[in-house]
Amino acid sequence: MVEFVPGLEVSRALYAESVGPTLRQRFPGRRHAAGLIDGGSEVLGFDTARSMDHDWGARLQVFLDDDADPADAQEIEAVIGGALPATVRGVPVRFGAIDDTRLGVADPEGLRHDVVVVPLGAWLRGHLGFDPREGVTTADWLGAPSQLLAVVTGGAVFHDDLGLTRVRERLRWYPDDLWRYLLAMQWTRIGHEESFVGRCGEVGDELGSAVIAARLARDHMRLALLLARRYPPYPKWFGSAFASLPGIARVKDELTAALAATEWRQRERHLVAAGKRLADLTNATGLAAPVDATPRPFHDRPFTVLDAERFAAALRDAITDPEIRALPPTGTIDQFVDSTDVLAHTRRSRAAIGGLLADGRPNER
Repeated sequence: MVEFVPGLEVSRALYAESVGPTLRQRFPGRRHAAGLIDGGSEVLGFDTARSMDHDWGARLQVFLDDDADPADAQEIEAVIGGALPATVRGVPVRFGAIDDTRLGVADPEGLRHDVVVVPLGAWLRGHLGFDPREGVTTADWLGAPSQLLAVVTGGAVFHDDLGLTRVRERLRWYPDDLWRYLLAMQWTRIGHEESFVGRCGEVGDELGSAVIAARLARDHMRLALLLARRYPPYPKWFGSAFASLPGIARVKDELTAALAATEWRQRERHLVAAGKRLADLTNATGLAAPVDATPRPFHDRPFTVLDAERFAAALRDAITDPEIRALPPTGTIDQFVDSTDVLAHTRRSRAAIGGLLADGRPNER
């Protein structure tokens, strides 16, 4: 049984003890960058012993200059593969040929290593759909799922002759006006449904009320991550990322209580309390004029809300970039698309954003 070691530690050791020395010895003077930034639980720092059962282990990416010949990349990858040890930190370096083969299989047939060698520009365009060194457009930001930005700016860089660290810094967070826009769109999502917990409950639909509460809880969690300047990861680690935010315990407790509630008034009370705390945090950013965070009735109906659209409006009003001000009220790709088969495919995400922007601003209600 292989003892668990965090994947980033394993990959760092693989570079330091094998890949790096091999490159220096066999390809002296060859510029490269190396790191682990392509995705996976270990890149986000959330891997556990359970992660070891598939697609996890001693792996990394080696990046070459953009003008590197594909044959050179293949040769370097083959040389690295031939010099790899059997294990590093007790973890096998070669993987099963199929995804569900467990690490440490005895049969050497079909095993492979996962040290990828590729030109940096080709890798960036393949993963992101654009090369940040050439600039990042508004469409680039909006078409990049937050989970993708989380892993490309996460993980670790072990060596850098090529400016990979600068690329990651360029993607570290959204420009301020775009940040305002995304926060406004998140408050808008909350505003769309904040009264529905009570409306469903009023007609005896407690299940419907609970479903709306769960949707709103997720929207509040995403808002908290955006306020903390942290890219929301994909669903498996979304809750873990939220729970790790500093100063978020009160919001977490209120949302947990809202989801555990069996009656709509309880759900409403806890959701409003969580929202008020996030409203205070929104005001504290200084990104927009402060808005009164006192809960209030929903028009003349017996439901209590924050009137979330007020926070969205203040943030939109603070945007000075005319391009951002003219964007449709939809947000980044994963604020209005919830399909893994879109969000996990760069071209589909970019195509969805491209089509939306090409159509112009949709009709307002």
